[in-house]
Amino acid sequence: MKTLYDVQQLLKKFDIYVYVGKRLWDIEVMALELDHLHDAKLISHDEFIHAKLILTREHRIEEKQESRGKYIG
Repeated sequence: MKTLYDVQQLLKKFDIYVYVGKRLWDIEVMALELDHLHDAKLISHDEFIHAKLILTREHRIEEKQESRGKYIG
């Protein structure tokens, strides 16, 4: 697992599709869904950590783009 797409595919295995309309918000909702899957022991701790790291990285990128006024969408 290396990209946001990979995290989306993990969530898709559990019929979880996230689209709020703003990429930053989508990432935040995905993080909440991952927490729920991990709490329910439906994903391994390793999968959880990798996915959370990816989401954290993507979240930072989006925040940086917004603060620079380069946000598109």
